Amino acid sequence: MPSQRHDNRKPDELREISIKRRYTRPAPGSVLIRAGRTTVLCTASVEESVPPWMKGKGRGWVTAEYSMLPGSTSPRKARERGSKVDGRTTEIQRLIGRSLRAVVDMEALGERTITVDCDVLEADGGTRTAAITGAFVALADAISSIEKLPDPKKSPLTGSVAAVSVGIVDGRAVLDLDYVEDVEAAVDMNVVMTGSGKFIEIQGTGEEATFDDDDLAALLKLARGGIKRLTAMQKESLGRQWPL
Repeated sequence: MPSQRHDNRKPDELREISIKRRYTRPAPGSVLIRAGRTTVLCTASVEESVPPWMKGKGRGWVTAEYSMLPGSTSPRKARERGSKVDGRTTEIQRLIGRSLRAVVDMEALGERTITVDCDVLEADGGTRTAAITGAFVALADAISSIEKLPDPKKSPLTGSVAAVSVGIVDGRAVLDLDYVEDVEAAVDMNVVMTGSGKFIEIQGTGEEATFDDDDLAALLKLARGGIKRLTAMQKESLGRQWPL
């Protein structure tokens, strides 16, 4: 077993993370998040309407879209247009939407829709987890821009959310896999959690391998530690805008 990871990180070490708010001007929430070389632009837009099936119910809606831009990978990824959205894209954007809705009080949001667009500029593993972590910061900024909430004293955000990957590579559990590790992983898992430590979603797969209770416990312990550090970064990034 190699003594260290290929990039010299410790098993429980995140890649270098940066979160830059207000990256673009048109959307009230705009965040550029980097995890190593993986780079995702998350923008959150507010519309004063809801889908037809929600009208008149006094509840808002939060949804997400995800895309990997053509130049984010090599070879070039074909641009997705209209109905030509592949299954992976659909699954990821639904995951992002579910993750964000888990920490939003829709009645406190009022009858409006927030759409968070997550566009991958460069992909080097962990694009969906970086997207979720950055999307929450963009969502918080977008909500803070709303002037007429049903109850101005009540934040629509009930918690924070972040996500990270873990896996078993070369026989040991490691945190925050890049592409090289993701390809070699015997077990690959994405974990979405609230800042208070509750699970929202766990996606775990044995890649031509199996894992037992001890492996699962080790992976979840790593994920929990990673989420705690990501939450601290989100809080530092938002500063006085931290809603919790």
